[in-house]
Amino acid sequence: MRTGNPIISNLFTADPTVLAWNDTVYLYTGHDEAAYPSATYVMKDWLCFSSKDLATWTAGPHRLKATDFLWAQGDAYASKVIHHKGKFYWYVSVTHSTIEGKAIGVAVANDPLGPFTDARGSALITGHDIHTIDSTGQNFDPTVLVDDNGSAYLFWGKDMCYYAQLGEDMISLQSAVRKISLPGFMEGAHLHKRGEWYYLSYGYGSPEKVGYAMSRSIHGPWEFKGILNELAGNCETNRPAILPFRGKDYFFYHNGGLKDGGSHRRSVCLDYLYYNDDGTMKRVIMTSEGVRPLY
Repeated sequence: MRTGNPIISNLFTADPTVLAWNDTVYLYTGHDEAAYPSATYVMKDWLCFSSKDLATWTAGPHRLKATDFLWAQGDAYASKVIHHKGKFYWYVSVTHSTIEGKAIGVAVANDPLGPFTDARGSALITGHDIHTIDSTGQNFDPTVLVDDNGSAYLFWGKDMCYYAQLGEDMISLQSAVRKISLPGFMEGAHLHKRGEWYYLSYGYGSPEKVGYAMSRSIHGPWEFKGILNELAGNCETNRPAILPFRGKDYFFYHNGGLKDGGSHRRSVCLDYLYYNDDGTMKRVIMTSEGVRPLY
């Protein structure tokens, strides 16, 4: 059994999103395929892995391709998978084939391992849905939270953070798109809730650290709390995923730690996350050893 970081060592993975279901952790990642030493992103699909002990990760039988969304040109950027009312929803960022720029789609499955299929047959968010000077480049890196009352919210963005409430069907918008002003926001948003606090973590600055903000309401105001994760080794980006599992809290991220790795050949890593008594998060200590296997 291999332990330590990166947790997937036979290929390049990035932009983790995680889900705990029936005592198993499901890890969904982007897939970097750029040949060394290319400095261009080549990302055609997303991968799924599962583990019961956080040490042995088994590849799932299905991949979701950007072109499985027939309206998409390609580019499998950061994503988010959630479970809601018996179904699994995979929110993704792709390049649209007929509307200029990036767009957000959503796929659905009855099993966390898939197969996932396009839930709408069209984009959930395009550049037409936001009104900025560069609306074509803003629809990156979706994250979704289902609140305690069952309401679901979608957050996303590049250089500016946007959010909207999802409809009960999870594949439509129920509210107008709103903006959130956050210090140093670049991309890679991740949203989670613990107790009465909402946490919004994201790629901060360039090259990216992970910063985070907290709020008592999903609608804000959001108070910036500082840096959660320092620069990841040999990589200019970072995208966090946070998971409570079996009494501990875990922090997934990516770096350029494998041989020939780098900003365009990244690798998902896993370390512990700890909270202070006031609810703030302690800065993550990135390690080569990673986390201890669960038995």
